[in-house]
Amino acid sequence: MDPDLFQLDVDGTPTAVAGCPPDCFSEDGQLWGNPLYDWEKMRADGYRWWKARIRTAAGLFDAVRIDHFRGLESYWSVPYGDETARNGKWIKGPAEDFVGMLRREFPGLKLIAEDLGFLTPEVIALLEFSGYPGMKILEFAFDPREPSNYLPHRLERNCICYSGTHDNETLAQWLAGQGEDVIEYACEYLGVSDRKELHWAILRAGMRSVADTFIAQMQDYLELGAEGRMNEPGTCDGSNWTWRVEESMLTPALAKKLARMTKLYER
Repeated sequence: MDPDLFQLDVDGTPTAVAGCPPDCFSEDGQLWGNPLYDWEKMRADGYRWWKARIRTAAGLFDAVRIDHFRGLESYWSVPYGDETARNGKWIKGPAEDFVGMLRREFPGLKLIAEDLGFLTPEVIALLEFSGYPGMKILEFAFDPREPSNYLPHRLERNCICYSGTHDNETLAQWLAGQGEDVIEYACEYLGVSDRKELHWAILRAGMRSVADTFIAQMQDYLELGAEGRMNEPGTCDGSNWTWRVEESMLTPALAKKLARMTKLYER
């Protein structure tokens, strides 16, 4: 594991742990509790540990996602022993030095930047420097108060468009919880007159966007509600990551519908 490459004391106890600040998911922030990287030591040995990790992943997958990409610019450091993430602080990450290494070492690998969260101008600049596709979430798009960068017509080819991620409500659950202002705006934007059409209208909007890749959870194609939610950030009650698709759910009618959409939008 190379413990010397993490922020641990001589006894192996973390000096600080990872998390993220308070946000719309949790007023206490998210306290993940895992040790933080010692970026100075990693930089000193040329990011040996990272090179080995990504090289292994590249041998298993067609694409590799850098989770919490914004943490490469600055990461949320929480004092070890705290019960919430409220008292954390932003610490500068390796930024261009690390991303530059990735570009040099893995020029042919498809890397995806999970650029969600609190995005500062510095994080946006780092994403542009990397050239990696970021993530655009359609559940974040339909805010009637101001145009969102996640609206389908604002997307660019070099991105990954999602209906929602594993951390979000399912699309059906999200729609059920929206106010009339959001529903009316989404209906007008998508050109539908009946809110019952919104679910598939959003999926079609992602499919026909210019985004290089569109991803929707199977739960969204199955139109599942809260019973299909994959993960709820900031909780560990045992229900997270327990959903499983059943063979009976994968009907010929659904397969035909998805095949038609895939062909129609050249996915």
